[in-house]
Amino acid sequence: MADRAGLAAFLRARREALQPEDVGLPRGRRRRTGGLRREEVAALCDMSVDYYSRLEQPRGPHPSEQMLAAIARGLHLSLEERDHLFQLAGHALPRRVRRGNHITPGMMRILDRLEDTPAQVMNHLGETLKQTRAAVALLGDETAYTGLARSAHYRWFTDPASRLVHPESDHAGQSRLMVADLHGAYTRDGGDSRTAELVDALHEESPEFAGLWRERPVLGPYCASKRFRHPQVGMLELHCQTLVDPDQSQRLLVYTAVPGTESHTSLQLLSVLGQSLQRTF
Repeated sequence: MADRAGLAAFLRARREALQPEDVGLPRGRRRRTGGLRREEVAALCDMSVDYYSRLEQPRGPHPSEQMLAAIARGLHLSLEERDHLFQLAGHALPRRVRRGNHITPGMMRILDRLEDTPAQVMNHLGETLKQTRAAVALLGDETAYTGLARSAHYRWFTDPASRLVHPESDHAGQSRLMVADLHGAYTRDGGDSRTAELVDALHEESPEFAGLWRERPVLGPYCASKRFRHPQVGMLELHCQTLVDPDQSQRLLVYTAVPGTESHTSLQLLSVLGQSLQRTF
């Protein structure tokens, strides 16, 4: 059974404990109380202000597991706090797998401070968990996919449209990188895992993947620059810096360009336009 009063009290306490600076928001001169406003938390959780407000009152609907996961990310909850949130809402605890989809508070704090930079958090399967507005402008909304298509590895080998972001001459190298990355995850996770399910599906659907898998490619220590084709700003040559969270097997990817180059100017334009640029091919 859900503990609505307990859920409301917990949400209020966590909201009031967070400061604007904790989530990358300006404090502003008119803020008289500590903590975040309800509308700010609702925006962080990608839900309506009315929905979130009713959860705090407490007279709201029974939140789904997807909603609770969004709230856990928006409020920067630890794994223990996330589990408590699920219990208060009357849901079974999410499986405590080492490589889950829960972004740690530390990773979220870093991402919040990169709002004007293309950056995103991905897990070991190539599933995008969170993006900045600039990353959406550069790559599209990669969090909207469902099923196996959530994985960038899967889309690369099964959906030709996913390759249009890179010049055709770069496809072979990108394919090897994708397979090498997934091979490393498979070696760590073993045959009874979500990684194995993804590998099996790709073997069935992509002869290219199957052929590269037999070669057992290995990732090198250096990530060279990559070229991206964007329909509004043209070609960009970007470097991808990666921060790895060992406990979650998640990565924070940050895309940058060399100052003074055309790519740097184009990247600044994307950062300014943010979500106003809709990626179409």
